[in-house]
Amino acid sequence: MDLTKVLAQLRAELANLDAAIISLERLQQEGVRRGRPPKLLSGIKETVRAKRRATGGEAEDGKGNGQA
Repeated sequence: MDLTKVLAQLRAELANLDAAIISLERLQQEGVRRGRPPKLLSGIKETVRAKRRATGGEAEDGKGNGQA
């Protein structure tokens, strides 16, 4: 067991923990978020909208073609 490798791993883990703590503190301090939502959230919303269009759109098109 090499002590220098262990120290390097611990320092890397410390850096990861510091980054996680900082990001959680920022989330706690933020109030109402303003502006555009993150791309991750907008991508999820688009997927949900596309699924709704696919299921609802086919049914509506079928009804509309039969009545017209």
